[in-house]
Amino acid sequence: MSSSSFQRSVLVLSLAIPLTGCLFRSHKVEQPISTAPLRSATSAELINFINTQAEKIQSMQATVDIDTSVGGVKKGKVTEFQEIRGYVLVRKPAMLRMIGLYPVVRNKAFDMSSDGQNFRVYIPSKNRLLVGRNDVETHSANQLENLRPEVIYEALLIRHIDPNEIAVMENDTRIVTVGKNKPVTQADYVIDVVRNDQHGWSLSRKIIFSRTDLLPHRQLIYDEAGNIVTDARYDDYHDYNGSEFPTRIEIIRPQEEYDITLNIIKLELNVPLTDEQFLVEIPAGVQVVNIAQPQASSSSNTSSRR
Repeated sequence: MSSSSFQRSVLVLSLAIPLTGCLFRSHKVEQPISTAPLRSATSAELINFINTQAEKIQSMQATVDIDTSVGGVKKGKVTEFQEIRGYVLVRKPAMLRMIGLYPVVRNKAFDMSSDGQNFRVYIPSKNRLLVGRNDVETHSANQLENLRPEVIYEALLIRHIDPNEIAVMENDTRIVTVGKNKPVTQADYVIDVVRNDQHGWSLSRKIIFSRTDLLPHRQLIYDEAGNIVTDARYDDYHDYNGSEFPTRIEIIRPQEEYDITLNIIKLELNVPLTDEQFLVEIPAGVQVVNIAQPQASSSSNTSSRR
């Protein structure tokens, strides 16, 4: 038998051999499904919840513990900072002030405020006051100088859906872990919010509701190019005089690579707050850095807040 005939015979025999279990083995790969009871809601009901909650909460005063980490793939490392105590004041339509205190000594780590358009960030250890517009970014090695009060405001209070936006619902799933249990797949609802502005139609936000309690547990905020600028996560809801509010809020900024978690110790909603309470007191001799050159805004519109 010639070599070529032999090779053809081997090929025919190999094709004729049945693909039995002795040659191949397969097994099922399954993601466990959550057995938690699920609740149902319509798109209109979820949108109404968003708007009703936005209308209910007009101000807040909170004592928080602040966990911060900086870094990721771009930096090649992650640095976690010691937890500090903080105080947060919020008053609609767009006022926010947050003060951070160092552990033990309780000296100010930072003092920042925003009126929705302009911000102030005072860092005593650097003897610096950063002032400018919320739509202006910085790329300082000191991460506190890159933090905008506007980012905290948008994550704390989920905005209502205004007339320039369209909201639709989709069914989705996510991987959740409860306690020490294994991760499981759980169904949820997603409200996709699309806005119309001078740049045309674009995705503004995704608000993700857990179907176990029908409360928002995540909010993704996008820029005009469709990039995620803020990933806010909400857990451990408590009832405060008829308003459900999370006591753990994680704010992830993927582009700047920093992560801030606010653990609420004490919270008061709809308390009277004066203009003076939002003023950052600046000692004499502080270096003032004015951020003057605006860049494309990386946050959603602020003019329609209420």
